[in-house]
Amino acid sequence: MNILVVGCGKVGSKLASTLSREGHDVSVVDKDEQKFELLDNDFSGFTTAGIPIDQDVLRRAGIEDCDAVAAVSEDDNVNIMVSQLAEEIFHIPKVIARIYDPQRENVFSHYGLHTVCPTNLTVGSIKAALINPRAVHNLNFGSSTVSFMTIPVPKSLIEDSVSKLEFDDNESLFGILRGNQDFILYQGQRIILHANDLLVICTVVD
Repeated sequence: MNILVVGCGKVGSKLASTLSREGHDVSVVDKDEQKFELLDNDFSGFTTAGIPIDQDVLRRAGIEDCDAVAAVSEDDNVNIMVSQLAEEIFHIPKVIARIYDPQRENVFSHYGLHTVCPTNLTVGSIKAALINPRAVHNLNFGSSTVSFMTIPVPKSLIEDSVSKLEFDDNESLFGILRGNQDFILYQGQRIILHANDLLVICTVVD
């Protein structure tokens, strides 16, 4: 994919470096040129210094050829404005904005903007861990929250097929975490369960 990352702080630089390492074409924009020093040494993408909400800056960064834009600067207003420009002016098919203010996150997600709120993610993860120790992580997708849990394989199904597992209506098997820490993404394939395996279950919680 051709991806534009707006903001090169801790999150933006890590995201851009990771995407670049995975083989994506990555371009990064930040108003502070010194922030580009946070990128990993093996980052192979492009950097553009300038005000992210300036359409000319975005064009220089290659937004017109992008498949996706991630607005992850430290300023909610900048992230929202960049997202709107990306969707309405440049017609980018996939746009995600990081929003710090939980109230704003809910409002903008209802307007169709895809947002991620670190505050909501943290609160959701801690709440889930307090109420249900099996829950390991929560992710927001639009206005919905998906909880990922790890549970041991039932003793009756050890050395049996994953197809024998039964879940509630709102639960799905996401994958298998092997005892050696290898992860298998479940896509309907035949998998034999072992004693030290953990089932990774995803649940839509709201």
